[in-house]
Amino acid sequence: MINGHCDDKFKKIYEIFSDQLDSGHELGCSVAIEYEGKEVVNLYGGHTNPSKNTKWNNNTLVNVWSVTKAVTGICVTKIINDGILDVDKKVLDYWPEYGINNPDTKVIDLLTHRAGMFGFKDGYPVCSWNDWDVFVKALESQKPYYKPGSSQGYHALTFSWLVGEIFRRAEGRMVGDYFREEIASPFNLDFHIGLSEDQHYRCADISFKRFDNLKPPLEFIKYIPSIFLSNDLNNLKSSIISEDFIQAFNGELFNTNDPNSIDWRKAQVPAANGHGTAASLAKLFGILSTGCERDNIKLLDTSTLETATSIKTSGPDTVLFGSKINFGYCFMLNGNETNKINFAPMIKKYGFGHAGIGGSVAYGDIKNKLGYAFVCNRQQKTSNLYKTSNMLTEALYKIIT
Repeated sequence: MINGHCDDKFKKIYEIFSDQLDSGHELGCSVAIEYEGKEVVNLYGGHTNPSKNTKWNNNTLVNVWSVTKAVTGICVTKIINDGILDVDKKVLDYWPEYGINNPDTKVIDLLTHRAGMFGFKDGYPVCSWNDWDVFVKALESQKPYYKPGSSQGYHALTFSWLVGEIFRRAEGRMVGDYFREEIASPFNLDFHIGLSEDQHYRCADISFKRFDNLKPPLEFIKYIPSIFLSNDLNNLKSSIISEDFIQAFNGELFNTNDPNSIDWRKAQVPAANGHGTAASLAKLFGILSTGCERDNIKLLDTSTLETATSIKTSGPDTVLFGSKINFGYCFMLNGNETNKINFAPMIKKYGFGHAGIGGSVAYGDIKNKLGYAFVCNRQQKTSNLYKTSNMLTEALYKIIT
């Protein structure tokens, strides 16, 4: 079932990858690793749909969900690098209409999930995923759930139109168009935010569960008196009771335009609908982790990347069950480093990237000169959401350190 290549030094990666497919845990998936500027692993296998009538190949594209946020973060970091966007300015300086209800929100609040705008208070607009302005106007017209800057609450989908619109107002292009023209094309990356319909035949179908139906960990804790709980468990309890998770992960619109629909794949949803290969993601993060340059083409300054990937906020996250999740400018940073749990992704100490709720994970590591990506098309139960990627990451760091 396995195709591709794997350097002998990384044979443990092959073994884990093969076992996860052979056991039936994964339906179809791919893992790729760049180490010190060289692709040392590019494996793929399994099937692109539940009927198992099409095999995963080297050109298979898959929706990587919130891994897309890190790719958007790279675009944001590049325009910061170029002096186009200032994170310390107010959002209204670029986007005046947003300032009517949110006059004090800063750009950095949008980039770090601290804008208090993680859901649509009146429910999702009834429209196509391609109706960009409808989503933007809905967010412009509402007040935040919490005072901007006062707390971290993961903007699972609203990130698309908040960060995406501030990007468009500052740079002039949509994130997906900018990425294609300024990064994907020069570096020959097979990753897309807004996939042209003539490429949909390459897509793996996503095995999808409504996000707002997912069960939070330790849900029973909401019935335990706070006096008997630690600070961390009280944060978990508060998050469950608040139902911020349900607001942020509301899946109403997927009832009519699911993640395998033409509408979803064509749209630019720069929080959640990037489609690509593991090899291209590993290459992208490999470039960033080895000086931000490849083949005499410079992506951005290493100093700018260092700023973007330093911790700007670390929870507790009111949406993600009080978790102490670290974020830079759109990037998810190190966390769950000892792999004690599989409902959170393992990203090691110097790592920066993002995880997607379908189980995909991609990251870079400047110290260890790594670019890593695991992508898949079966959404696991919450308790095992990142099991495969965590096993691969744990093995990878044992090999290189």
